[in-house]
Amino acid sequence: MSLLLSCASARTSNLFCSSQKVNGRERELQYPILPNHNKDLNFLIKKLAQPLTAVLLAVSPIICFPPESLGQTLDIQRGATLFNRACIGCHDTGGNIIQPGATLFTKDLERNGVDTEEEIYRVTYFGKGRMPGFGEKCTPRGQCTFGPRLQDEEIKLLAEFVKFQADKGWPNVSTD
Repeated sequence: MSLLLSCASARTSNLFCSSQKVNGRERELQYPILPNHNKDLNFLIKKLAQPLTAVLLAVSPIICFPPESLGQTLDIQRGATLFNRACIGCHDTGGNIIQPGATLFTKDLERNGVDTEEEIYRVTYFGKGRMPGFGEKCTPRGQCTFGPRLQDEEIKLLAEFVKFQADKGWPNVSTD
């Protein structure tokens, strides 16, 4: 149907169709005539360049680092939002402004024995060294954050997000 609609326009019939109606009968064009090809091409480029660029930019993170599923994409976005709310003050882009040897990059996570989601969860919940714990039932009190606590599900999302980002080398993730 879209082919019929695109062929119905006199302006586009020679650009997109290999047939033409003459006297109510359709005939194949052996050599399609391209009237004013440059004008039509410039028109298409002007109208489609910005929307296509926007689409390519929007999907480029998905193309470069494809998630396994839509659910994983949503979890990554939720994890990124939580990370930006609770962790980015010390761990911007996976670094560590308090203790440089304790970044969230794979080599430091492995060296510090925190290279699995379970270990990342444990450290986030209870804290370790200079990092305070964020879990609801974190003890001892001096090791835990004085700010708002995170629920178990939120810490699980953070652990998944940190592990995912570490495995990918900490690419930027939009939270929009």
